[in-house]
Amino acid sequence: MAIVELAVRRVDSRGAADAVVAFLISPQAFDDERPTPGEEEHFRTLPYLALEGKTVYWYMTDGAGEIVAVTGVAPNEQRTGGYTWDYLVVRKDYRRGGAALRLAGAMLEYLREQGARYLVTYTCDLPVYAGVRRLFDRLGFTLNGRLPDYYFDGEDRLVYYLDLRKPRLSEMQQ
Repeated sequence: MAIVELAVRRVDSRGAADAVVAFLISPQAFDDERPTPGEEEHFRTLPYLALEGKTVYWYMTDGAGEIVAVTGVAPNEQRTGGYTWDYLVVRKDYRRGGAALRLAGAMLEYLREQGARYLVTYTCDLPVYAGVRRLFDRLGFTLNGRLPDYYFDGEDRLVYYLDLRKPRLSEMQQ
C-alpha cells in the first residue's frame, strides 16, 4: 500500500465518529477476537467524546475514503499535561506499510504542539500484540510496568511511557 495516497483526519463530526466506531467494531480492525466488555464500550463511545473535546481521535482514509487506521488520546484525569493513548488500530490489509507510524506521528506532533509532558499507553503481552510493542519501542517508549492477568487470566497489561519533553532522534540530528 502506498502511504502517499492516505489522508490523516481528525474526528470533528458525528458522521466521522460514526465511521470510526463502525471501523473499530469491524472484523478488519483487531486480530484479538476477545475484546473485554470495557474495550467494546470504548470502541462505541470514545470517538464521540472527541466531539465534546474530551478526547482527540484521528483516522486515516484511503483514496476511496475508507477508514484504514484509527487512534486517539485523552488528557490524563489530573489535567497536568499528561495524556493517555488508546487504540492504535490499522486495517489488516494496510499493516506493515507505514500507516501506524504516520498516524502515531500526527498524534505526537499534536501533543507536542499542546505542550504535553508525557504519554502513557498500554497493550497486552499476547504474541498478537508484538507489532504494536515494536512500534512503541521505535517511538522511544519505555516499558514501565506489567499488570498480571489484567485483561483475562494469562493476559498481562504492559504499561509504556514516553517523555514528550525529550527531543526526538530526528530533532537531535538536525
